[in-house]
Amino acid sequence: MGLFRSMQVFVTTVQEGSMSAASGKLGISPAMVGQHVAALEERLGTRLLNRTTRRQSLTDFGKSYLEQCRDILERVAIADQDAEASQTKPRGLLKVTAPTTFGAEVLMPALPRYREIAPEVMLDITLTDRNVDIVDEGFDIAIRIGDLPDSRLIARRLAPYRMMICASPDYLARHGNPAHPSALSGHETIGFTPAARSPWRLSKGKEEVEVVPRLPISVNSGQAVRMAARAGLGIVMQPAILLASDIRAGILVQLFPDWHLRERPMSLVYHRDRRMTPRVRSIISFIISEFGAPESSANRPAE
Repeated sequence: MGLFRSMQVFVTTVQEGSMSAASGKLGISPAMVGQHVAALEERLGTRLLNRTTRRQSLTDFGKSYLEQCRDILERVAIADQDAEASQTKPRGLLKVTAPTTFGAEVLMPALPRYREIAPEVMLDITLTDRNVDIVDEGFDIAIRIGDLPDSRLIARRLAPYRMMICASPDYLARHGNPAHPSALSGHETIGFTPAARSPWRLSKGKEEVEVVPRLPISVNSGQAVRMAARAGLGIVMQPAILLASDIRAGILVQLFPDWHLRERPMSLVYHRDRRMTPRVRSIISFIISEFGAPESSANRPAE
């Protein structure tokens, strides 16, 4: 029996709740459904389903294998659709949502290159730090920063979101340049809401430091945090993409460039069941090509 077909039968059996229901969906006999599932179990050397005369349930391994099968089937479906629509130009409305800072500082400057690829696509972009329900709110794709909850969304990993710690030359002249991360607890810091009270964690080799920032000011805008740093109000920890230009211009000074700050994962997500139109495929391919290349996890100085 073909492995791919057996995976399809297994996924359908779980979705439909029984082998008899799956047989009707697939147009094959219940016995044939059972043979496909049994063939998978024999190949894997473990059970996927606990079966009785009245009900079935997934084994622990079956739960993990189910998600892997779904991802494989989805990727094959996308490849098939790509082949079918290879001569079709992407066009129409494309709804995208992304975090505010990443969207403004990184995504928008990259879009001229996408417009060259897909000039007939109309982009409707919403920048928000709210965790948007892309299915209920009608978005085609979303870029998300941070760990993803379990869901039916397909996630494609992008390059991680690097952070850095900075202050203005004026602030450092007045308060001194902290020689070690542990000294941050004695400095004024500006926090980004809602994570303002979270500890700052830095590491260098085997040494790890955790600092609880002292926050006279916290604000729910990355740009506002940046401007507060420029004004000399305190030390900030913000995305490298937001601070790099100010560091190059000497407006801000990067602190502890040899220390590693925890990176935040970034992902491109879209709904598993959404039809892969040429415009959706085009934006997925573009974002992965632009932002999906692996990069060092080190906290590098801005270039």
